[in-house]
Amino acid sequence: MKRIVSVISLYFLIAAANAQELLPFVENFTKTEYGGDNQNWNVAQGSDNAIYFANNHYFLRYNGVKWEKYTLPNKTVIRSVFIDRDKVYTGSYKEFGYWQRIQGKMKYFSLTGKNLFSGSDNEEIWKIFKFNGRIYFQSFNELFIYDRSGIRKVRFPFQISYCYIVDKQIYVASVRQGVYVMDGDTFIKKERWSSIDQNVIHNIEKSGGKVYIFTKTNGIYVAKNDRLEPWEAPLNEKLKKEVIVTAKFVNDSTLAVGTGLQGLYIVDLRDNSYKNFNRENALKNNAVLSILVDRENDLWLGLDNGIAHIEINSAVNVFSDNLGILGSVYGISTIDDGYLFVTNHSVFLYKDKQLQSIPNSQGQVWDIFKLGSRYVIGHNDGTFIFDGKNLKKVNNVNGGWSMYKSDYDHVYFQPNYSGIAYYTDSGEFTNPRFLSRLTKPIRNVAQNKPNELWAADNYRSLYRIRYDDQFRTTEIQNISQQNGIKNDFGVKIFTYKNEILFLIDKVWYTFNAISEKLVKDAIFNKSFRNISDIIPIDDEHFIVVNSDLLYVVSQINNEFIWEVIPEKYYEGKLIFESSKAFKTGNTILLNLDDGFISYALGQSDHRADQVKIEAFYQGDLITEDTDIKYNQSVEINVIPGNYGYRRQELFYKLNDAGDFQRVIKGSLVLNNLHSGNQLVSFYFFNGKDYVKVKEFNFGVDNPWYFSWWMVLVYILIISGSFFLYYRWNAFRYRQKLQLKEEELKHEQKILELQLKAENELNVQEYEKHILELEIQSKSSEVAGKSLSIAKQSEMIENIQHLLETEGDIQKLKNEIRKVVKINAVNKHEWETFETNLNQIHNEFIINLTRKFPNLTSKDIRLCVYLKMNLSSKEIAPMMNISFRGVELHRYRLRKKLNLNQDENLNKFMLSI
Repeated sequence: MKRIVSVISLYFLIAAANAQELLPFVENFTKTEYGGDNQNWNVAQGSDNAIYFANNHYFLRYNGVKWEKYTLPNKTVIRSVFIDRDKVYTGSYKEFGYWQRIQGKMKYFSLTGKNLFSGSDNEEIWKIFKFNGRIYFQSFNELFIYDRSGIRKVRFPFQISYCYIVDKQIYVASVRQGVYVMDGDTFIKKERWSSIDQNVIHNIEKSGGKVYIFTKTNGIYVAKNDRLEPWEAPLNEKLKKEVIVTAKFVNDSTLAVGTGLQGLYIVDLRDNSYKNFNRENALKNNAVLSILVDRENDLWLGLDNGIAHIEINSAVNVFSDNLGILGSVYGISTIDDGYLFVTNHSVFLYKDKQLQSIPNSQGQVWDIFKLGSRYVIGHNDGTFIFDGKNLKKVNNVNGGWSMYKSDYDHVYFQPNYSGIAYYTDSGEFTNPRFLSRLTKPIRNVAQNKPNELWAADNYRSLYRIRYDDQFRTTEIQNISQQNGIKNDFGVKIFTYKNEILFLIDKVWYTFNAISEKLVKDAIFNKSFRNISDIIPIDDEHFIVVNSDLLYVVSQINNEFIWEVIPEKYYEGKLIFESSKAFKTGNTILLNLDDGFISYALGQSDHRADQVKIEAFYQGDLITEDTDIKYNQSVEINVIPGNYGYRRQELFYKLNDAGDFQRVIKGSLVLNNLHSGNQLVSFYFFNGKDYVKVKEFNFGVDNPWYFSWWMVLVYILIISGSFFLYYRWNAFRYRQKLQLKEEELKHEQKILELQLKAENELNVQEYEKHILELEIQSKSSEVAGKSLSIAKQSEMIENIQHLLETEGDIQKLKNEIRKVVKINAVNKHEWETFETNLNQIHNEFIINLTRKFPNLTSKDIRLCVYLKMNLSSKEIAPMMNISFRGVELHRYRLRKKLNLNQDENLNKFMLSI
């Protein structure tokens, strides 16, 4: 039972895998993306390069960046669309007219009058075409012919499907009565085409000198010598069962046929081979309602549910597993008429358009290495060899990430989960050996001399491994750590032109064998700075990852040439750190997480494409008159000149500042714009330089607080502030003056008080000094008088004693004389007395001698005694002269002092 289940599972696996095929890239748009209805009845490309769709109730416009949706005024279903110069004509239920683009939006102009459809019942315009300068609007029953003179109506004598222009004639395909040629208002039947009379015809087109008639359910006919013959191609029988809905010749050798049941067929008329695009491999819906061949000769399909863009002229083809059978592809190699995949599910063989899993290969598979006619496969469970028919396990080395052939040591190295295995028996790989002392997971290795190997850890660090001739490890060096590189995660080893380079933290290094140090490589760091990953291809090519874009790099002379692979082919599908490229002929195969892409080298156009800029502010197109407010958002659409492979990846700079930034999917939003002129420059990277392709200028208003009325307010506020400031300063100045005056008055008063106090103090000091002098003078007087009194008292006592004790008169006289002489003041005492007197009245003496320098010392003594207010009687004994002598001396002194008789001599002395 288990075996039966396995067989049934395998059957369904193979049956489901039949749909897998290498196809041109298909870009699907769902109604969620374009915002309209399901059915897309007709599609056309305008002179502005935009694509227009009749999308049921909506009229759609797509410029490669932005979808626009419009409705007719009567909200009816739009069935047809046709372009003539700047006008886009559409047909609807009892309505037709044209659209024109005005101010960044489509505006509709109706051509139908009130009575144009009178007498007509349920008429819908299903096709619009131009013939002899007139526009024809066709329903199934009538034809409306529009020119400058107006609209003329022609009614068909029978019900038709569509009209076609062949050999400058209008062919009318009736529903059941054959094909007619329109001549004026008459219809002439193609009698020789009567074999298709009972067929519904969905296209008539001439190509390669032959007229092809596409019937709904009876296949394709070819007119030869005006006689019909069935198309001689194997596909014709298939198409009879799948309902032909529409068809279009891409060129004389390529035909596109849209069916109602199995999607689109693209036929190569040179050998009648074909590719089928359907829901199982590429499309979102199998009913193709309309086909457009655009100016790039790619296809646009209007589906019964959605829109598809098929790049049949792209350098990129895609093998995509929409059913999830294949899994993530980790390696790919070509085989005869097919491919061999290794994935996280198993090993797959693709041949004769069938994909099948190779038995006993389930599990994580990392690597495939082509060796002659055999393939060495690194599997999670060991190493296998596939000979084209059978898969055989040859050893138990788990997780072989890659296989490296050493031209120096003539062995194969296999980095794996537990180190590095090597094989000397290159034919069988049955005897793996390991380099000792290294048990880390190693992902990549490289070699440029014998007995030495460079290895990159799966996580971090770069190792240099040395070994002897018997492969015994002699030294292991952690080179990245020894060179002080802290961020050495995910080291990439790259061999180019026999030189090994190391990409560590976006910096390129080489190893200097003399200094045994890592040194920065000048050429690669200049040409490939900020590279996040590198994918080797062969000795002439490699792929770099820069800003999430893949570039195929080749070298011509000393110049690197870059070819960009547009991101849409692999967006979100790259397997980082496990991306591998396989070159076959001029084609590169690159693994993805749901298949692989095939890229044909040399088809990149390094010339800048023409682009158009449309910028919107608050939903309106920006013009010279647009008033953009400060700190608002501006949306800029960079409309490409191409939709397919040649649509270029663009970069931009705002105001020529900062680094180049990518324009993601043709649109960018600029936020928080400062005021003033804004310059957005757009660039195309041609593989060497950034080439400017377009500039866009717009202005941003000053913020509201810098608007003219606010400036006026600011002027008024500033003027008012200055005025108030002036008035306030004037007021403060007056206050200060008043305060200053008050302060000056107070200071003057204080100064006066201080001066008065100082004067009073000086007067007091002077009076004190005078008092001290007077006290000293009085003291000296008292001292003098005391001395005189003491002497006199002593003399009186002595005389009194003598008188009481002595009786002898003579003797008494002698004793009295003796006593008088003894008690007289001696000379020394007088000199001391005079010295003290002079010291006490020193200032008086100085002033007296300064005013009267002719005074003698005796005069001065007299003046001192007079100042002491002594009488002449008191002065006489002190000067040892008589009273008369004192008076005479006073008289003479008055003359010397020039005093008259009225002036008091004593008071005069006190005044000096």
